[in-house]
Amino acid sequence: MGDEIPAAPAGSSAAAERLWSSVMEAYELEEHETVLLVQACRTVSTLDALEAEVQRAGAVVATAGGGTKASPAAIESRQQSIALARVIAALRLPAGAAGDQQLGARPQRRSAPRGVYGLVR
Repeated sequence: MGDEIPAAPAGSSAAAERLWSSVMEAYELEEHETVLLVQACRTVSTLDALEAEVQRAGAVVATAGGGTKASPAAIESRQQSIALARVIAALRLPAGAAGDQQLGARPQRRSAPRGVYGLVR
């Protein structure tokens, strides 16, 4: 690109800054794609904070009745991981350079992110 890339969103974790830099250095993004990348970086930062909380408090916490349940941080981490996968898919970045395709490998599909599934009765 030649131009200096803008700084990662304020408050980004180290992993989010690496994601930002790697994408911004490799691609020239349209405004709507930059918005998606900002959201991806924020989600990565949130996941890092949630992982720190799970490491501190554990993935399972005690309940008032003497039982255990999944940590709220672990549950939210799962939800944020799903959100991150959808935002990254919406960015539609190629899986690698054109010359990196393996013989017989399927080309990357370019479809919209999936919606929420409902229960079938």
